[in-house]
Amino acid sequence: MATRYIRRTLEPVLRRAAREFPVVVLTGPRQAGKTTLLTRLFGRRARYVSLESPDVRAAAAADPRGFLELYPPPVILDEIQYAPDLLPYVKERVDARRADAGQYLLTGSQNLLLMAQITESLAGRAATLRLLPLSGREIAGQPDRPLPWERTLTARRPPALRALWQQLLRGGYPELAAQPKREAALWHGSYIQTYLERDVRVLRQVGDLTLFQAFLRALAARSGQLLNLTDLARDLGAAVNTAKAWLSVLEATHQVRILRPYFANVGKRLVKTPKVYFTDTGILCFLAGLRDATHAASGPMAGPIFETAVLAELVKGLGRRGRDPEVYFWRTATGAEVDFVVDTGSALIPIEAKTSATPRPAMAAGIAAFRELLGDKAAPGYVVHAGDVRLPLAPGVTALPFAEL
Repeated sequence: MATRYIRRTLEPVLRRAAREFPVVVLTGPRQAGKTTLLTRLFGRRARYVSLESPDVRAAAAADPRGFLELYPPPVILDEIQYAPDLLPYVKERVDARRADAGQYLLTGSQNLLLMAQITESLAGRAATLRLLPLSGREIAGQPDRPLPWERTLTARRPPALRALWQQLLRGGYPELAAQPKREAALWHGSYIQTYLERDVRVLRQVGDLTLFQAFLRALAARSGQLLNLTDLARDLGAAVNTAKAWLSVLEATHQVRILRPYFANVGKRLVKTPKVYFTDTGILCFLAGLRDATHAASGPMAGPIFETAVLAELVKGLGRRGRDPEVYFWRTATGAEVDFVVDTGSALIPIEAKTSATPRPAMAAGIAAFRELLGDKAAPGYVVHAGDVRLPLAPGVTALPFAEL
């Protein structure tokens, strides 16, 4: 059965990058749709080569110049981290035809490892973009829909509350979105196992995968909280440096996003500890042991799951520009806080995530405090909630249904 193609928000900037740079690098977690996207956009003119197969990898390592001669540009080289020694030779060929755009289209699932090689070999020659799992707007078939502050808001019919939580439980990986009858828990379990076997063993020589799996579950339980790795490591019986190394693996392979506090000279001491969020709500729910939408919506993880969903929509929506979005959280030592602060370059947009379907003025308190302290830097903010009403909660604060995000 053919899998339907789901249009991606990143398509316009990806096409533009291929018209302007000789090399385009597309990173992102496994199964996010990198190969599908590149072959969809460029497959008619570019040959496709996967470097994941051991024999292809061996051929590339044995004779890199001969390998690139065999596969002349334009070419899609999939999973380039398996053959990083090709990159200096890609640079050599690119420099011989520097004016030609779109010669090499590369994918990679391991960001930091790959980026070091890209920086050394292709600086100034490559555009690097990131593809994450599907956003809500992509699943709805509206990948080009702008974010709320970029458009005039119009009423949208939001999904029923249970349908929303079923979607959060399922997550945003394209294979699950394109095959709605696919068993989500089985897919997530297989994904995590494959991820453990491949990426973790490649990036870190993890001797105890069982302990690493326990680390994943413990990290999921702390999603959206201030992250104290010392406490986490102690609870697991692991060294702090080990926990730091494992967290770096998760960040490098796009499984989690580390959210830093927003600093501004407002005379208040801000908390410096970061927060951690999983990239995908489905993976988060699976690791938290949640298999039912009702339990997810009513249990103690409801808030972190919903915050994860809001952050994912923000990051994916902002990512269509081809730049890493600047999203932070804000929290003062006196307890005032805002879940997310989007720095657009010209303004700071405060955003709160609330699981309640009934927005109330009290929910705007954090944003009101932020706007008062930041003054002209702070733009009007939003309380994103699980319900279906849009209404003003306070001066400069609008309650916004998740569906409109």
